[in-house]
Amino acid sequence: MKFTTFGNTGITVSRLCLGCMSYGGGDLPDWALGTKGWHVDKAGAREHFRVAIDAGINFFDTADVYSIGASEEITGAHLKEMAVRDHIVVATKVQGVMGPSPNQRGLSRKHIIEACEKSLQRLQMDYVDLYQIHRWDPKTPIEETLEALDSLVRAGKVRYLGASSMAAWQLSKALYLAKENHWHRFVSMQNHYNLVYREEEREAIPLCMDQRMAIIPWSPLARGFLTGNRKRDGDATTRATVDTFAKDMYHSEDDFVIADTVASVAKKRGVSPAQIACAWVLQAPGITAPIIGATKVEQIKDLIGAVDLKLSPEEIAALEKPYRPHTILGHAQPKPKDMQRGG
Repeated sequence: MKFTTFGNTGITVSRLCLGCMSYGGGDLPDWALGTKGWHVDKAGAREHFRVAIDAGINFFDTADVYSIGASEEITGAHLKEMAVRDHIVVATKVQGVMGPSPNQRGLSRKHIIEACEKSLQRLQMDYVDLYQIHRWDPKTPIEETLEALDSLVRAGKVRYLGASSMAAWQLSKALYLAKENHWHRFVSMQNHYNLVYREEEREAIPLCMDQRMAIIPWSPLARGFLTGNRKRDGDATTRATVDTFAKDMYHSEDDFVIADTVASVAKKRGVSPAQIACAWVLQAPGITAPIIGATKVEQIKDLIGAVDLKLSPEEIAALEKPYRPHTILGHAQPKPKDMQRGG
């Protein structure tokens, strides 16, 4: 495994981060975010963590909203058994719906403080290394959110702060306000970035690079689309069939052309399409560690091989050539009334 510095911090992380969204499942209510129909339970996830840790992966990402906390419980249990706490970097998130009450969501001070306490309980940890806002909350003043996050750092419950999927102007505003108020700033951005969706290259990634932030993309394989899990004729794997989120994002003919190109390059190199797609993200400017998810142990083993796979300039050019611009995917575009309120 290769390692790199986490943005403008002193910590070191593996070039791959194990994403833990697929761990959990069960009988979830309609409002819950989880892996309905393709989840991995606690027993099945154990070998995933063993393979990742044995390979040198020291970076793990989850969220309270994944299966209403089940992912955090599974992640915490296996890491407690297999890893030394000081050796690993654990990240989780806050913002999503965690219950029927309107106060069980969003980025109010009330919810952030309560959500962090509950995440730590589920993870069986005294602190989390990276605490991220899962999305921007237009209903809460960003000043309230940033101050609450800062208080968690000062209380020793959080080491670093991060953000995920937002407009560049929103991230810029948050960084500016944190600096002006002497609050701890975001040190990382977890954004939507892969060969099928590259809109982040326009503003968000350049901003992160300018501010020396770590960039840890989610869905580097486009939720399996780049591995061929969905065909033009509608044929799909179990996950692709039930993953409606992916259906709404990756489906155009241009997207399929990119997937075909990935498959072609992979065949010539004698490796899997997953390795090619992941290797492309790894070589992209500014990228710290893509977040890889898996439902099978073999998928993790395969992606670990991408770390040492070096693409040629010709291969990179071929993979990037078919791309066509997309509308914003992965987070809500700010509405005029939200922009007027300024947060």
